[in-house]
Amino acid sequence: MSYDAWIILTGCLVGITCGMTGALLILRKMAMLADAISHTVLLGIVLAFFVTQSLNGLPMLIGAAFVGVLTAVMVQALDSSGVQSDAAIGVVFTSLFALGVVLISFVGDSVHLDVNHALMGEIAFIPWDSLIINGVSYGPTAVWMLGGVFLLNLLLILIFYKEIKISTFDSAMAISIGVPVVFIHYMLMTMVSFSTVASFDSVGAILVVAMLIVPGATAYLITDRFGMMIILSAIIGAASSLLGYGMSIVFDVSISGAMAVSTGILFTAAFMLSPKHGMIAKWLRRKQMQQEQQQKASV
Repeated sequence: MSYDAWIILTGCLVGITCGMTGALLILRKMAMLADAISHTVLLGIVLAFFVTQSLNGLPMLIGAAFVGVLTAVMVQALDSSGVQSDAAIGVVFTSLFALGVVLISFVGDSVHLDVNHALMGEIAFIPWDSLIINGVSYGPTAVWMLGGVFLLNLLLILIFYKEIKISTFDSAMAISIGVPVVFIHYMLMTMVSFSTVASFDSVGAILVVAMLIVPGATAYLITDRFGMMIILSAIIGAASSLLGYGMSIVFDVSISGAMAVSTGILFTAAFMLSPKHGMIAKWLRRKQMQQEQQQKASV
């Protein structure tokens, strides 16, 4: 594959992986928790590096998943103790992320990880970091990691589809019929953590947040069906990556930044043009209702 094709494939995998996971978070009203986890996993990455002296492979995913679940547990604990949920997210988010930033300073120059790298990423360098086995290159490491996380997330959604759906819309009913609501909740947090850390090195935390939240919010405006929203969110995430890469070529700007902007463009289009929830459709319905009321009044 060509250099550009690897970048596009990486961006699409980020959009699909984060998009379908983010749709579940939007429905569960947990978008800001996704923002928090996407930053606090930095602490998990740094801790995994201290233990293994490597930023590759399973240890990094385990460290990120641990801190992601820890973030959700701490937010839930503060929320249960009477702290407002948004304040709880803010406290945990800033504390764990700041701890990760402080620990990075101890790493020094021994690893290619700093705060700017974590926030912004650099997808243009992805094709140069290849997975090499027995002297044979099998393509960028990021593509394999993202592909593995995508398949894992997809498998979990398919296996626990009914449980996720019931617990999302009616947790009380889910508990009453024996659905493991707590397990489903922390499974989703683990999925978010895996998606974030797999995307961290290539696109950075900012685009991860955009892909976790905006495609799901866009799909929410287009459809009212649970399964279709997950599919649409993944498609919108991939489309945002394609559009963003095209914008970066035309305007010679940051690839990750252009992809994040493209998510906003697609959301704005859906916000205005959605046949059911779009502003234009709502305006036309109000106009029609006013005309009908005027006709009834004249009679």
